[in-house]
Amino acid sequence: MKIMVFLHGTTIMHKNARGKPREERVQQVIAEDESVRDFASYIPVDEAHHKLQRWRAQGAEILYVSSHRNDADVEMDRSVLQHYGFPDGPVFHRQMSESYADVAARVLPDVLIEDDCESIGGEPHMTYPHLPPDLQARIKSIVVKEFGGIDQLSDDISNLLR
Repeated sequence: MKIMVFLHGTTIMHKNARGKPREERVQQVIAEDESVRDFASYIPVDEAHHKLQRWRAQGAEILYVSSHRNDADVEMDRSVLQHYGFPDGPVFHRQMSESYADVAARVLPDVLIEDDCESIGGEPHMTYPHLPPDLQARIKSIVVKEFGGIDQLSDDISNLLR
């Protein structure tokens, strides 16, 4: 099973969000908190790295999606993932003219986990709503609240497809 999970706002977040309620984390992004652009200092959203490790242990292939477009910033994301012990997996990103839906169509995950993009305007910035119907029928979408993490999702990967 291929599980594609978004990074920023879904599994990692700016360091000043540590210990803050979800709503305050969103407000920090809207207010352009100084740590939001310090991508090298990002931290896991709650226990996201442990959840992904449990899924990997069951045989899931973990695929990440970065909001960055340039290689240097994507490399910072890879460093954060490695530093916090996220499971190994490729980090995909949009090429110059690509949308997130284009990335998902290229990768074809079984499960797509993304947040609701509350801080940046919601659905227009999400992936699944912009996939063609044939891919929506093929890819299971799971939307979590931005900065709410994935801890509440089932530890059993078979439940993700339901």
